[in-house]
Amino acid sequence: MAYSDPIICRPTAWFVCRAAIVVLMFAVFTTLFYIDGSVGYREKNRVFYLHQCFKEASRVFAEQNIDQKLTVDQWVEYASSQWVKFPEDHTILPTNIDIPVPWPEILHDFERMKSLQWNQLWLDYSEVEGLAANPPEKSYDARSIREQWVFCFICAAISAISLYFLIRTSRRRIIACEDSFLSQNGLKISYSEMRQLDLRKWESKGIAFISYEGTAGNGRLRVDGLTYGGFKKDKGQPAEMLMQRIRSKFSGELLEYTSRTEKFTDKEEPAEQSKSDA
Repeated sequence: MAYSDPIICRPTAWFVCRAAIVVLMFAVFTTLFYIDGSVGYREKNRVFYLHQCFKEASRVFAEQNIDQKLTVDQWVEYASSQWVKFPEDHTILPTNIDIPVPWPEILHDFERMKSLQWNQLWLDYSEVEGLAANPPEKSYDARSIREQWVFCFICAAISAISLYFLIRTSRRRIIACEDSFLSQNGLKISYSEMRQLDLRKWESKGIAFISYEGTAGNGRLRVDGLTYGGFKKDKGQPAEMLMQRIRSKFSGELLEYTSRTEKFTDKEEPAEQSKSDA
């Protein structure tokens, strides 16, 4: 490549991969909260109260048959008149439940009630009905369900924002031409307009700042080598090449540490991501 050819730094796989993971993670959270808020918690409530019904039926059966004189007809008549005790707030239950709900038929069976423990009856019933064998330890009120919707919207917003930045950054690039520098925002600045080049974080975090004055206005640019170009040796260290091009054309104030092996000061935190990983 001729020296005059532009040096182009595109978004690194390091950035794209991590941004995609964030998008995917919050998309999964959004889905899980949506399921719990729409049907999950309501279905768990149905299982919880049905499970409580089996406990109650076992207790009543033991009380009525304490002297072993309870007959089949007496128990069937009683069980047929009972209803599952759901809460008054039916909004916390699945919409496909027709309230009131009678006791399950298995609780009408005198012989099974007499010979089996209530938890075994529940296991048999839940297996046939396709319900969870281990019900939740508590029910979920309307506030808990609303919270799932709130978390769902928050995660959806974060996921959407992350996706926006991922797409936007993926389409950007920074370019060092022979006579000018093009930032990721599309701002073109000639090297003669650069007044200060701050490289104090370049070695540790891959970040530099360029202050400029001229036809492009006055301002300060951030050059992120970890996001654009990267420092992988097998890729030719695009970000380092770009910075070398800028330094070779720069004639303003240069800020950098006197020694590249200098340790971090108390005010300078170690980089979370090494340039060698980018």
